[in-house]
Amino acid sequence: MENQRLFLWLGFLFIVWLNVQAWMKDYSAPDVPATTAAAQAQQPASTLGNDVPAVVPAAALPAAPPAPAATTLGDVPAATAAAAPDAAVPAAPVAPVAPVAQTISVRTDVLSLEISTEGGQFTGADLLKYPVDKSKPDMKVRLFNSGATGVEYLFQSGLTTGVAGRAEPNHKAIFTAAATSYMLADGQDTLSVPLTWTDGAGLTVMKTYVFKRGSYAVDIVQAVQNGTAAAVQISPYAQFLRHWEHHERSMFDVESYAFRGPAVYDGEKYQKLDVENEDDVKFARGVTGGWIATMQHHFVGAFVPAAGQSYQFTLAVQNKDFLLRAAGPAQSIAPGATTEIREKLFVGPKLQAQLKTAGPRLELTADYGKLTILSQPLFWLLEQVYKLFGNWGWSIIVVTLLIKLVFYKLSETSGRSMAKMRTVAPRIKAMQERYKDDREQQAKQLMELYKREKINPVAGCLPMLVQIPFFLAFYWVLLESVEMRQAPFMFWIQDLSTRDPYFILPLLMGAAMFAQFKLNPQPPDPVQAKVFAFMPVVMTVMFAWFPSGLVLYWLTNTGLSIAQQWKINHAIEAEAKKQRAS
Repeated sequence: MENQRLFLWLGFLFIVWLNVQAWMKDYSAPDVPATTAAAQAQQPASTLGNDVPAVVPAAALPAAPPAPAATTLGDVPAATAAAAPDAAVPAAPVAPVAPVAQTISVRTDVLSLEISTEGGQFTGADLLKYPVDKSKPDMKVRLFNSGATGVEYLFQSGLTTGVAGRAEPNHKAIFTAAATSYMLADGQDTLSVPLTWTDGAGLTVMKTYVFKRGSYAVDIVQAVQNGTAAAVQISPYAQFLRHWEHHERSMFDVESYAFRGPAVYDGEKYQKLDVENEDDVKFARGVTGGWIATMQHHFVGAFVPAAGQSYQFTLAVQNKDFLLRAAGPAQSIAPGATTEIREKLFVGPKLQAQLKTAGPRLELTADYGKLTILSQPLFWLLEQVYKLFGNWGWSIIVVTLLIKLVFYKLSETSGRSMAKMRTVAPRIKAMQERYKDDREQQAKQLMELYKREKINPVAGCLPMLVQIPFFLAFYWVLLESVEMRQAPFMFWIQDLSTRDPYFILPLLMGAAMFAQFKLNPQPPDPVQAKVFAFMPVVMTVMFAWFPSGLVLYWLTNTGLSIAQQWKINHAIEAEAKKQRAS
């Protein structure tokens, strides 16, 4: 029985070790810290969007049979459905000489964007409220990038007709815009950026991006007008083209443990795709009510298809580039008719309140892993407390106190058993000396003593078992929640999501754990006693590299446990004195 606490501590360390191994296995594509275009190292432009043969979907959509694949992904993505056999297809008109593509700058209160008139591609996105480093407030986190001065990361969208050689408004077509600069003015809540394309024969498309104040969600509205004499079939699509590099994990960089790469939600299940996995790179699935996303630490680019429509999700990988694509069903537009396709793009921080309204279960991109069921309620509670205090550090302390209150009775029960163990420790030691040559009799006498004194020798382990899942859930909340990114607490702690720069909190935590060890009953075995005495040192070294917010949680929890155990010990000692006096 005396070995139980030792086994639990070793088990706890083993669980932490397994968790680290799981991170390295499950998240083999760590995040590269986002930087501005000027700060990024120049990388070669991606070849996937231009030279890789088109990926043919594994299963055709219900709308129509599949169309012949385009020769390259970058030129014209393969249409998801071809024109119906009995549809009258006019002779493909020859498009006029296209003008040179221009870059349109768009600025809202939270985003600074670059949009090319070539297909309306997003070639740049700076997050105005998120600096790369607190010491460099003018250098903003950059998501989309053309690749000319940094790592290529593009969002492309368009419409295909399924007719080879026909001019169509895909992401290579040149659109026109009324202006080259748009800005959300003071007092203005909505900003629309319209782009227009025509084939010169009556087919016209107006692609409008709609931005809202304070929002990272962008509405994509494609209005199609068929001014020709025959029906035209169109299929919407959108895709993320991104350069990807494998990076090794480092215990000195907490961001390196966050997942970076493609992810999808199929309406039921959220799935991260490993671009180095042979099965994942062949991913192809028909999805209704889902989304595709490119993930990195704290930030995400996500595309949400038109509601109620079945889209084919596919992933293609070549060398160090991947193309994550969502292709919608074909729809026929009668002569003289118009139609409108509404989709959505999210580009920005993983703010869960905004993610929930942008798409179905899009908040899952704030990836808490297998402990999501526990982490999400914890984050909600932290957020509510934050609204009262306006400081995430104090929110962590208050929530830790609330958790301690919830499990107070459990802790009290185990604490009383441990306090009684402390009072009978001299008797146990004497009993072990008396029966040191008879292990069976020693165990029998020990169990009778526990029964007579109403002591549960394993009760002290229960609080530790309860704390382990909360500890891991807190870890993922602090690691993944962008709300705590660069969030200050007080004094030297200016970022709760990274380690303590001076290791003061880990040292305080280690001292508190040693005080807790001294307060609890000491194991009669001197070897066990030495192991327990050394355990705070091991934990201090481990916690030195954890987010300071997590260390703050454990320090607070340990301090509260010490206060509770001290009170219980004094109560039990008073009861023992009273019994001896009577």
